[in-house]
Amino acid sequence: MRTRLTAAALTAAALLALSACSSDTRYTTDDCAAAITDTSTKTDRPTECANVSDDDYETLLLGHLLKHEGLDNLDESPGDLLDYAEDGTVDQ
Repeated sequence: MRTRLTAAALTAAALLALSACSSDTRYTTDDCAAAITDTSTKTDRPTECANVSDDDYETLLLGHLLKHEGLDNLDESPGDLLDYAEDGTVDQ
C-alpha cells in the first residue's frame, strides 16, 4: 500500500515539474508580434519568434511593416490606394 502511494506521489511530482518547465520557454505568436521591431528581418528573428513557423513569422513581419508605414488601416476605396501610389502619403 505504501509503495503504491509513493509511486503515485512521485509520478504526480514528475508530471508537475515537467509541465512547469515547458510553459516558461514556449512563446506564442502574440509574443512574437510584440517582439518584432524595425530591425527584425527575415533571417534575424527575435528570440520570442524561434518557435513560430516561417510562414507565420513572415506574415507577422509584413503586418509590422504595414503598420509602421500606416497602411494597416486604409479604407477599402481605390482612391486611397491610388493616392498612396502617387506620392507615398494617404490623405485622410
